Amino acid sequence: MTPTAEQQRLLRLATRASLAVACILVVSKAIAWWLSDSVSLLAGLTDSALDAVASLLNLLAVHYALRPADDDHRFGHGKAEALAGMAQALFIGASAVLIGVQAVSRLHSPQPLGDTAAGIGVMLLSLVLTVALLALQRKVIKATGSTAVRADSLHYRSDLLLNGSILLALLLAGYGWPQLDALFGLGIALYILWSAVQIARESTAILMDKELPGDVAEQMLALVTAIPGVLGAHDLRTRVSGSYWFVQLHLELPGTLSLHDAHALCVQASAVIRERYPQADVMVHADPL
Repeated sequence: MTPTAEQQRLLRLATRASLAVACILVVSKAIAWWLSDSVSLLAGLTDSALDAVASLLNLLAVHYALRPADDDHRFGHGKAEALAGMAQALFIGASAVLIGVQAVSRLHSPQPLGDTAAGIGVMLLSLVLTVALLALQRKVIKATGSTAVRADSLHYRSDLLLNGSILLALLLAGYGWPQLDALFGLGIALYILWSAVQIARESTAILMDKELPGDVAEQMLALVTAIPGVLGAHDLRTRVSGSYWFVQLHLELPGTLSLHDAHALCVQASAVIRERYPQADVMVHADPL
């Protein structure tokens, strides 16, 4: 199955917007960290730098995943998105470790912060850009079901908490509690690590061909068994690849049917599933009873 032109446009828009936001935040946070020497801002800078790398990987992965099926990849290239999600998890996990080490070091050797005003301004900009990007990603995920964009969105949702925490740490430091900066940095590192685990779990499930949720499978069976002339269905198998679902099932039909009529019922069964789940690529096998 090939994504529609609109789906392709949305996927490319989401990946480019993500990369643009990450690059803007890297530059602005780098300047603010240089002025303030805040460990929590360093955490945000590290996270944004890895965001930029992950977003670039996403852009490349989505571009590859949108390629149509060929002789070497008969089911398409959709799993490139899950590979990008796994790479994101590795990058995010590495950033969490680096931030945690820096925070622990700062707890043992506290240092006064410099200019926090610039940092506060940058964090407000980060929150605005992140909210706008999440709104766009939510629209794209709803339209395409993209694994790569969903993984990116999960990370940017965690960035809302991260950026809010950094903003709070800088405000408290300005009121005379600079030691809280390192504590916030450590807490942020733990949260980023948890986000990496979530992304890795989702990507692994796709790479390992995990079945769709049970309620979805039950709904598919109910749809095909409701077709007049169908006696039952069994051996439903599902898996996800990029934005699409691959579905296989056996349809139980009267053994006296002609090949033409049996084929027509199989086509109808495939159609009712695709009508309910447009992202599904359905293969139906007829079993005579």
